[in-house]
Amino acid sequence: MAIRIRDLDHLVLRVVDLAAMERFYCDALGCSVEKRQGAIGLVQLRAGRSLLDLVPVDGPLGRAGGAPPGPEGRNLDHFCFRVEPFDEAAIRAQLRRFGVDAGPAESRYGAEGEGPSIYVADPEGNVVELKGPPSPDTA
Repeated sequence: MAIRIRDLDHLVLRVVDLAAMERFYCDALGCSVEKRQGAIGLVQLRAGRSLLDLVPVDGPLGRAGGAPPGPEGRNLDHFCFRVEPFDEAAIRAQLRRFGVDAGPAESRYGAEGEGPSIYVADPEGNVVELKGPPSPDTA
């Protein structure tokens, strides 16, 4: 039997400032807290059909991962959220309300094909790609 991957289930970020990261992902990007597991140091955020787990570096799980993320070394290059609808002006306006600088919208290839995307950075420097639908000529 072959393994068939359908989509992203969850991604785990080790974080230094849990409150700032929750504000960014929940308030600026629209995620919601789904579950808190304080005994092990884990906050799970709903991000569409996927989860984004935040693990404080000073908690039980976080300490197991070694040094905290920072400019000298990250736990990840970037991850991508599929955004629908992809309204560039509205996305930029939302990000500006939270003081988030966004890169230029560019056409990039993703799971559904070539389409628009914007890169932003969360409060701890993790790069988040906000990806729109595939362009009609590449779908």
